[in-house]
Amino acid sequence: MILVGCVDAPSKENKVKVKHDTDQQTNVKVLRHVVLFKFKESSSPGTINALEKAFVALPSKIKEIKDLEWGLNNSPEGRNKGFTHCFFSTFENEAGLAAYLPHPDHQAFVKELGPHLDDLLVLDYWTK
Repeated sequence: MILVGCVDAPSKENKVKVKHDTDQQTNVKVLRHVVLFKFKESSSPGTINALEKAFVALPSKIKEIKDLEWGLNNSPEGRNKGFTHCFFSTFENEAGLAAYLPHPDHQAFVKELGPHLDDLLVLDYWTK
């Protein structure tokens, strides 16, 4: 697994990309799982940073996650509706996503995240 970036402190420039050491051809169709978080105003920066680290650790625990990239909103348009964090996961197929969703490590993260989440948006799509 290759880790590029850092998760030291929340900032607009903070991005992490995790890749498993697999040969991926550019024409291979993959399933993208996009998750946007809007945190409660009462959630501290330290708590949010810990949640970022917990999410970024999931690919090392869940083999079905083939790639993970994330970042903080920095759009100048001001249309993010309070969503600040985007996590972009890649799966080989629906079976991988289906294994990830109920996975105990994912569910533990969801439980940890829940009290700090004001809103959530999830989109899945196929791409090459």
